Amino acid sequence: MEHYLLDWASLLLRWAHVITAMAWIGASFYFVMLDNSLVPPEHADLKAKAVDGEMWAVHGGGFYHSNKYRVAPRWLPLPEKLHWSYWESYSTWLTGFGLFTCLYLFNASTFLIDKSVFQWTPAVAVGAALGLMAGFWVLYDALCRTWGPRRNGSWWVGVGVVVLIGVAAWLACHWFAGRAAFLLVGAMLATAMSANVFFWIIPGQRKVVAALRAGEQPDPLHGQRGKLRSLHNTYFTLPVLIAMLSNHYGWLYQGPHNWLVLLLLMWAGALIRHSFAARHKAQALGERTPWMPAVIGCGVLLGLVVWLAPAPQPPAARAAASEPVSFQAVRAVVAQRCALCHNAQTPNKGIALHTDALIAAHAQAIYQQVAVLRQMPFNNATQMSEGERLLIQHWFEAGAPTR
Repeated sequence: MEHYLLDWASLLLRWAHVITAMAWIGASFYFVMLDNSLVPPEHADLKAKAVDGEMWAVHGGGFYHSNKYRVAPRWLPLPEKLHWSYWESYSTWLTGFGLFTCLYLFNASTFLIDKSVFQWTPAVAVGAALGLMAGFWVLYDALCRTWGPRRNGSWWVGVGVVVLIGVAAWLACHWFAGRAAFLLVGAMLATAMSANVFFWIIPGQRKVVAALRAGEQPDPLHGQRGKLRSLHNTYFTLPVLIAMLSNHYGWLYQGPHNWLVLLLLMWAGALIRHSFAARHKAQALGERTPWMPAVIGCGVLLGLVVWLAPAPQPPAARAAASEPVSFQAVRAVVAQRCALCHNAQTPNKGIALHTDALIAAHAQAIYQQVAVLRQMPFNNATQMSEGERLLIQHWFEAGAPTR
């Protein structure tokens, strides 16, 4: 019953997490596009109202005219009702952390720890995972506050962030199970994104609004600081998404250089995101779209495809594939490698494999998880060999015979 309830909790949390993440990322992408698509106003009345940029758009059969003011409208008081974009961020982080707690922290010995990578107690592993998330934010925030205001500060902050992410990815992949490490690095960046909103962007906007309502001139530092953190959030978005999605593919995180695979995936995402962000600015200015970063990013992904491609089967393996597979051999592999977690007493995910009939009934799932996705056994806790995975593959491709 406990596992059943945890499965329901993870399902509902994952659902809520995806919904709120769509809202947050969608709003972020829209405002980046809007900000980069603005052009100086041409009409005198807009200039007189202190409009800094405008954009015309057509959507859903109607026309939209967006205006951005340098500070606030000159032609009317600041409206009482303002739309604030922050609950999307907070809800995404809260549901994501709840899901991470439910799946990984609550089951640290099963999902967070891989004793072949690093052996420690669940309590220490949980503390290290939380420390990695919090520690990255502290160092990243200190880097932004220390180097951001300096000359060429944005460039130095960018270099520092890349180094921090690299170190964090290396540590995570040498401390935790591969799948957990990929997810943890993504959660680490997502935590920094939400913290940017909570600690800097929204408080700065509140101070600006308070100053305007009091008839005072707001400090421009709040806008500059919020702009920098929003820019960072833009470039973090695709790396976070690929880190979250990639942990579902065992062939990405099971190799000895999984930390480098993760870094290259995130780097490709940041390059592709840069091209799309810069594209709107180029279109607004009538310039050529800067596709080269996206081309480089796609080249990185292609390089990963080549690098991680499975080695061709040796002649002996090909010859073995042509031979009939004994169901007794398959049964022995399942009993030794799978049935420890999928039996009558502990049918994880509602799947039990302790009888011939159950093995036959779940043949496709076994093939998918063991031979294709390579996600099972989880963290390869039962040390399934490549030969045993090939045995499962050949058995299923031969029609999953039971005689």
